[in-house]
Amino acid sequence: MSLSVRVIAPDKTVWKGEAQEVILPSITGQIGILGGHAPLLTALDIGVMRVRAEKDWQAIALMGGFAEVEQDQVTILVNGAEQGSKIDQETAKQEYEAAQAAVNAVGAEDRQGKIQANQALRRTRSRFQAAGGMTKS
Repeated sequence: MSLSVRVIAPDKTVWKGEAQEVILPSITGQIGILGGHAPLLTALDIGVMRVRAEKDWQAIALMGGFAEVEQDQVTILVNGAEQGSKIDQETAKQEYEAAQAAVNAVGAEDRQGKIQANQALRRTRSRFQAAGGMTKS
């Protein structure tokens, strides 16, 4: 039983197709979706979505949003997304390292700056993971 999956960002449809399995980064942890899944509406965190279409897994960096599952239709509405295969791994690594340095450079008294730096770090880590540069969070 296959799933019909759509990943929609504000400016474009990032991915659309049939899949055998989907793994989503929800705000409460990863959720696996297979055919026949119960109806579901969940908030998504910044992270990597994995889609198994045929035998190959594809990674998509998600920048938070929502997912709805109903009758083998998976609709993912996100603030931003990018297919891992379209991300340059070396550039993503450099951006991730720069974001790590920015987190370390923010003073402890600057709470807002620390929050913003950590969000940027999570976004760059997601892109780097989707590009295949990291295997752990």
